[in-house]
Amino acid sequence: MINLKNGERIDPICGMKGKIPAHGHYFCSEHCIKKYEEKEGISEEKKNCPSCVTKPGVPWYKEKLYLVLIITVILLIISYFYSPLKPFFRGFKEYFILIWWAILIGFLIGGIIDYFIPREYIEKYLSRHRKRTIIYSIIFGFFMSACSHGILAIAIELYKKGANTSSVVAFLLASPWANLPITFLLFGFFGLKAIYIVGSALIIATTTGLIFQALERKGMVECRHCEMGEDKPVLEDFSIIKDVKRRWKKFDFTTKNLKNAAVGTFQGSWALTKMVMWWLIIGMLMAAFANAYVPHEWFKQFMGPTIIGLLVTLIFATIIEVCSEGSSPLAFEIYDQSLRAGAPAFGNSFTFLMAGVATDYTEIGLIWHNIGKKAALWIPIITVPQILILGFLFNIFI
Repeated sequence: MINLKNGERIDPICGMKGKIPAHGHYFCSEHCIKKYEEKEGISEEKKNCPSCVTKPGVPWYKEKLYLVLIITVILLIISYFYSPLKPFFRGFKEYFILIWWAILIGFLIGGIIDYFIPREYIEKYLSRHRKRTIIYSIIFGFFMSACSHGILAIAIELYKKGANTSSVVAFLLASPWANLPITFLLFGFFGLKAIYIVGSALIIATTTGLIFQALERKGMVECRHCEMGEDKPVLEDFSIIKDVKRRWKKFDFTTKNLKNAAVGTFQGSWALTKMVMWWLIIGMLMAAFANAYVPHEWFKQFMGPTIIGLLVTLIFATIIEVCSEGSSPLAFEIYDQSLRAGAPAFGNSFTFLMAGVATDYTEIGLIWHNIGKKAALWIPIITVPQILILGFLFNIFI
C-alpha cells in the first residue's frame, strides 16, 4: 500500500485517497475495486465481499465532486445576482464555454482507455535498461488517464513491480501533460499552441529519462532493479500481441457485449470524472477570480515575459499544489492576462504547468520515500533548467 502522507490510505489503482476497505487495501470507489480484482485475478467467490461495500451512513454530499459542485453552484447563483461578483460569474462562464467540449471528449477517451487498455501492457516494457524503455514509458504515459496525483501512485507501483527509476521518472513527467484527456483540455484552452506544451513535456520527459539512465549506470541514483545495467523485465511470459489477438477472437460483436463495452466505458469515464473533475472546477474558480479581480498590471509586473517573471512563476507553481487538471485554467489565465497587459508570456504558462509537476513536494516526497533521496533531488535539478530555458524561448518566439 502506498502512503503519500502519514496515516493516509491510498487507492492502489488510481492513487487517490481510499475510504473503502477491500482485499487488504483501501479504495476510493467500487470501480477501482473491480479493476483491482480483474488485475489480480481474484476469483468470483471472493469478489463483492461485505467489506468491499461502502460503510452505511456516509452521505453522497461528502464526496469531493458533489461538495465542490454544490459550493460552485451557490457561488455562481450569488454572483449572478450580486453586482460586485458579476465579473467572477462572467469569468467562470467564459472558461466553461471555452473547454466544455474538451472535458467531454477527454473523459470519454479516458473511459475507453480505462476499459480497453490493460495495465499489464504498461508494466511489461518498463524494466529494461535501454534507451527505448524511455520511449515506452512516454508512450504508455500517453495512454494513462489519471491526474498528476493519481499518476504518482501508479508510477511507484510500476517501480515496485520492476520498472527502472529512469522509466518511472519519464513516465511521471510525461503523463500529466501528454496523456490524451489532458491533451484535449489543453487544446480547449490554448488552441494549437497546446502542441508546444505537449511536445515540450515529451522532450523534457525523454531527456530527463535518458539522463537518469546515465546516472543509474554510474550508481548516482537509487535503482534496485538495475544493478550493473542488468535487464530485469516483468511479465516475461506475457505477450501483448497474443493478448490482443486472444481478446479480439474472444469478443463477439453482439448487442449484449457492445452494451457491456459501452457501460464499462461510461463507468471508467465517470470514475475519472469523480477523481479529477473537482480539481478542474477548483482551478476554474481560482482562474475566474484572478480574471475578475487581479489587475492586469500585476501579471505584467510580477509574471511578465522576463527572467524574473519566469522565476516568480516557478515559485508560484512550486507553492501551489493543484492537480494537473486544476493547473490548466490557472496556466491559461496567466497567458490570457499577459495578453491583455500587452506582454504575451506563453512561456510563463508553460513553466507553471511543467514546474507544478517537476517541483511538487508531494511528488518529491513520494520518490524520496519509495525510491530514494538521490532520485528525488535529481528530478528538480535536471528538469527545472530545461523548463526555464524552454519557457524563456517561448516568451521570445511565441
